[in-house]
Amino acid sequence: MPLPRPPSADPLVALADQCVQCGLCLPACPTYRHERIEAESPRGRIALARGWALQALEPTTAGDTHLDQCLACRRCEAVCPAGVKYGELLVEARRRQRTRRKPAVPQRAIEWLAARPAALRRLMAAYRWLWPLLPAPLRRLPRPPEAVAAPPRIDARSDRPVAALFVGCIAPAYEGAAHAALATLFEACGIGLRIPTGQTCCGSLHAHAGDTDTAADLARRNARAFADAAQVVTLASGCHGAVAAALAPGARVADALDVLDAARDRLRFRPCDARIALHLPCTQQAVAGSAGALRRLLAAIPGLEIVVLDAGFGCCGAAGTAMFMDATRAASFRAPLLAQLESSGATRLLSANIGCRLHLANGTAVPVQHPIEFLASQLATSC
Repeated sequence: MPLPRPPSADPLVALADQCVQCGLCLPACPTYRHERIEAESPRGRIALARGWALQALEPTTAGDTHLDQCLACRRCEAVCPAGVKYGELLVEARRRQRTRRKPAVPQRAIEWLAARPAALRRLMAAYRWLWPLLPAPLRRLPRPPEAVAAPPRIDARSDRPVAALFVGCIAPAYEGAAHAALATLFEACGIGLRIPTGQTCCGSLHAHAGDTDTAADLARRNARAFADAAQVVTLASGCHGAVAAALAPGARVADALDVLDAARDRLRFRPCDARIALHLPCTQQAVAGSAGALRRLLAAIPGLEIVVLDAGFGCCGAAGTAMFMDATRAASFRAPLLAQLESSGATRLLSANIGCRLHLANGTAVPVQHPIEFLASQLATSC
């Protein structure tokens, strides 16, 4: 048995050295399942990043492509017996990659907009207006719905618990109905909801592209915006990890589905004789951990039939900016899920991450919703 390596002073090498190269991550990795080559696996990318860090390997276009094509789903972390922090390793590897290879202009434009939610909201309002006039290739996202009034700010003197909702960057254009639905469900549970001003993008998109400086700045801004919040809730599983890491130690950050599940005895749902499809995003399973809560909440709706979309490679392929930067490849990950959806006969599709929802909705005519919206639509009474 080989002796363990001494700890490296290089943080990337230290993270890489935790990998024992067992290969248990391979079946969990969407890109390995898609390509069936070692370079598209977590351990292949770990070896590549380590080789670059030790200057044992020269950076190449092919190597950069393999690192680029990681979907940052972190499914490998969930099955790793050695506890390798692959997410941290990927961010550091891409940070170093970014210092020697500047990102493409479209990538930089998306990052710029995500860090400026007000500008993004104006752009999405224009996109909604122009959408019917645009040719299909330019409809890179579904048409934003009509605006829905935000939940009112709860009086701080109220004696009931109040949760602060993290909104993020793109959500205001698409999630107004989900925010209103969450306020309705929380009201039934005796919980107030407010949306703090001053918050911004969670920074995951930037960190996953190696722009750690911007990600850190966004984290500081969110920490200030939520400094007085006793409870913070997230709706997008892709934002959850970054929000939890950004806030002060001890801050209570929870997926909204977990909060509702804890108060499930206060909710009553009407029977629903329907078949729905359920998509469980990678980040919901590997980071937020709210898949079980969602299943229990849906199981509380009498008569509901659920088809879990599990065809294909384990990921829808949205992966932050991947659905824009490599649309053809992203669509190849999505295709098996949409085929399963089509054959299932489901009347709607639920997914708890906004990026996944937008990517899936752009490939199907079946209505795609946040599960919160569907749960609120079935709410009967509260006790």
